[in-house]
Amino acid sequence: MVCTEMRYLKVMEREGIRLAEKVDFGNPAYYTNRELSWLLFNKRVLSEAKDKQNPLFERLKFLSITASNLDEFFMIRVASLKDMVNAGYKKTDIAGLTPKQQLMLLEAEAHELVKEQYAVYKSALVPQLKANGLRVIEHHEELTKKEGEYLDRYFEDNVYPVLTPMAVDSSRPFPLIRNKSLNLGALLLKKGTEEETEFATVQVPSVLPRIVSLPAENGITSVILLEEVIERNIRKLFLNYDIICAHPFRIMRNADLTIEEDEAEDLLKEIEKQLKKRQWGQAIRLEVEEGMDERLLKVIERELAISAEDIYEINGPLDLTFLMKMYGLEGFEQLKREEYCPQVHPKLPPDADIFEQIKKGDILLHHPYQSFMPVVDFIKTAAKDPDVLAIKQTLYRVSGNSPIIAALAQAADNGKQVSVLVELKARFDEEHNIVWAKKLEKAGCHVIYGLVGLKTHSKITLVVRREEDGIRRYVHLGTGNYNDATAKIYTDTGLLTCNEEIGEDATAVFNMLSGYSEPLSWNKLALAPLWLKQRFLYLIRRETEHARNGNKAHIIAKINSLCDRDVIEALYEASAAGVTIEMIVRGICCLKVGIPGVSEHIHVRSIVGNFLEHARIFYFENDGNPEIYMGSADWMPRNLERRVEILFPIEDEELKAQAFHILQAQLKDNVKAHICQSDGSYVKTDRRGREAYSCQDAFCKEAREAAKQKDIVANERVFIPETHISEA
Repeated sequence: MVCTEMRYLKVMEREGIRLAEKVDFGNPAYYTNRELSWLLFNKRVLSEAKDKQNPLFERLKFLSITASNLDEFFMIRVASLKDMVNAGYKKTDIAGLTPKQQLMLLEAEAHELVKEQYAVYKSALVPQLKANGLRVIEHHEELTKKEGEYLDRYFEDNVYPVLTPMAVDSSRPFPLIRNKSLNLGALLLKKGTEEETEFATVQVPSVLPRIVSLPAENGITSVILLEEVIERNIRKLFLNYDIICAHPFRIMRNADLTIEEDEAEDLLKEIEKQLKKRQWGQAIRLEVEEGMDERLLKVIERELAISAEDIYEINGPLDLTFLMKMYGLEGFEQLKREEYCPQVHPKLPPDADIFEQIKKGDILLHHPYQSFMPVVDFIKTAAKDPDVLAIKQTLYRVSGNSPIIAALAQAADNGKQVSVLVELKARFDEEHNIVWAKKLEKAGCHVIYGLVGLKTHSKITLVVRREEDGIRRYVHLGTGNYNDATAKIYTDTGLLTCNEEIGEDATAVFNMLSGYSEPLSWNKLALAPLWLKQRFLYLIRRETEHARNGNKAHIIAKINSLCDRDVIEALYEASAAGVTIEMIVRGICCLKVGIPGVSEHIHVRSIVGNFLEHARIFYFENDGNPEIYMGSADWMPRNLERRVEILFPIEDEELKAQAFHILQAQLKDNVKAHICQSDGSYVKTDRRGREAYSCQDAFCKEAREAAKQKDIVANERVFIPETHISEA
């Protein structure tokens, strides 16, 4: 940092410019706290639930996503801060806040966000649902006699056999309350006595549908939540007791795994062991029904050892993620967006020879507008092709019934050399990845369980094929995971190529991952944690020098998160030199705009739409010789310093134009774009007098038209997302 500032001052002096005082680009006042920035992102998602321009059921989906996001945020980010406070850690963050100060700010903001969520649910969505033929029964007291009788039979036949009521007394200790589980807590009094009340609890079974539908009447569909059905019948669980009170509650536990990789003899077994501890992690958040009996609340609070500030009194049903299931109710299609079907890539029709098409030239894929099936077919074809000698791939997150896993297993069965790096430390996918890793090993694949101290987050596949003119290497590089399900709702890009230099680099990547081999030089790819960060800093500073010399200088970066101090300082320096910087940042952004002399030329926007913005694309003007890159890394310390990531160039002029079009369309969006203000807040763009333009809708239209010109018909169905972010 000192060297950078000295060089900056010398350049300014050389140009005859004297500074009254040195600009400290690392000033904490120039940064937004990472966690508060994330909450701002979740508020942008919540704004889509408020937006009356969205179909009603889409608003339900967005509200559900905010709840799912907040769960993960507490389990990981808030839990991590609590660990720091408990350990006496007092080092300040990028914005100059200690962990304790961050927690205090987050607690206030999180409580306010939860109140806002339920205000939207109760005041805006529930009345609108009723007006459109869907009655949500909030309390079992609202049931008619006929409805009550129906639900009592439903309880006897379907629910009662599954329940396990748990009483607490001298011989039965307080039970394990599982992370994220929904429970009913009750205070009991033995009939005919005046003894002290006893505590009991019953878990609302997750194996049963939480939404219970009642027989429709007069064209109205009525639903009630499972916990209300159980509460109505709770006396049947404790026959010799009077029920003093019964209320639902839900806890969130610390789910941030701590793995001593250097000391673990078997990483797979160590992760399996740590996963079991997730259910026992420290309770960090307690949600209770508003108006819960104080005596019951005190029992739960004491037994869970939870602080008062971590208790959230909820005016409505706990755990709004059930709204995603409500989104799936049949008969309300008119209240949803029209489903989009990913289109076939014009250069990769179903009957095309994928290797021949790649040999004709690099192919850029844009998901979910274009189908992910070419990537799946790339691996499936390689698995069956007798000329393919080897397949190597990195896997971070895959779908529940992954065709890619099946193809890799088949390739090994066909005698090909198959090497797969399965990242076991992919958060919340650890269990899935352990299952896939074992399956691949049984099929004869060589499986690598990541690298010690690093997560392998790069998305790369290498296919080695014997051809008439010798060995040829085919490579797929992507910005998103090899997950055919999320590829239908995450916006990502990918490159299929047989470029020799990229092929050499791909081989070097896998040799590095599987052994200790690292080449002295690389051709095209930049890797983290080796030198990707330095590459980005070089590219930004090159634009800075162009601006100082009066040349063309412009940076456009589309990423998910921006919180790396060194990168932000470099952007501030570039802005101070006059570089126009346009940032498209979906989530966390610690950079502040509009600071005089620091960030006046930086513009930040966030797009929150029907698809999750996930691609990473970087444009550098370079004095009229623009360069475009794509990759797996965000501008975060974890991506640049603690993960294996890959940045790859887009060099074909036609593909560069396509990539630039993606960026331009996102900068043009005035429907789903939120613009960052100098005070850190985000506001929707003002499009008065301008035609509405949604980049996601435009990409859908363009993909349909491109496929139509080739007479290709798409038949894939979209996948409904469970969450709006891959990681907090």
